[in-house]
Amino acid sequence: MSIITLNNGVSIPQVGFGVFQIPPTDAQRMTEAALSAGYRHIDTAAGYQNEEGVGVGVIQSGLPRDEVFVTTKLWNADQGYEKALAAYETSRKKLGLDYIDLYLIHFPIPQKRLYQETWKALEKLYSEGAVRAIGVSNFKFPYLDRLLAGAEVVPAVHQIEVHPTYQQAELDALTRVHGIAVEAYSPLGRGADLTAPAIVEIAARVGATPAQVIMTWHLKRGRIVLPKSASVERLTENLRTDHIELTEADLMTIETLEAGLRTGEDIETFDIPA
Repeated sequence: MSIITLNNGVSIPQVGFGVFQIPPTDAQRMTEAALSAGYRHIDTAAGYQNEEGVGVGVIQSGLPRDEVFVTTKLWNADQGYEKALAAYETSRKKLGLDYIDLYLIHFPIPQKRLYQETWKALEKLYSEGAVRAIGVSNFKFPYLDRLLAGAEVVPAVHQIEVHPTYQQAELDALTRVHGIAVEAYSPLGRGADLTAPAIVEIAARVGATPAQVIMTWHLKRGRIVLPKSASVERLTENLRTDHIELTEADLMTIETLEAGLRTGEDIETFDIPA
């Protein structure tokens, strides 16, 4: 398992198992399956409503706590200093863990104008050792710039949607300028990118699946990657990329597939639950 060293010295496995849209009733089983397959990084969120199952899965795996990197995220309704501190504690208890490895602000929700205040709460949690690293998710510019302007701690991670047909190259580059690691969710375009002719051709040539080709592209470009799957076979396949060799020309061919095809929420119009 490749490791990325974050800007605060914390190590994070470069491939994590994402549990978005995995029902609470399946979260424990799929978490255990992922850890059994070799994953050591699990990504959940308060908004996924499956933190309890993830936590039980981590504990039941039998792995030492310090061998499993657990990420969760603050939900939109819990932004604000005091609410964020309380929400962290709720997530920690649901997970059944003494600490959380990475805690992210899930969306900036610019309409609320609370993300800078919320970041102060995450900085407090970090200073107290309640979390090993803090970061953000879905922060377009100028929101990230505004947060950085008043931050004492630079985010360690920026989790954004990245896949061949939606690469966010400018945001990716601007994030890295600040020493912030880019973490890609929906890295396969929720499956839509697997049938792109260029991906299929490369996969056939190098003896890999289309998913493995896309995963290798992400890894070669230095991103942390969060594939998800409800299939144990596919989640195992997504992790097995060591044997795949892509040339720089292959990587650049994949980058020509950019088409602006976002699959997730647009943060400018995202509906905010009360």
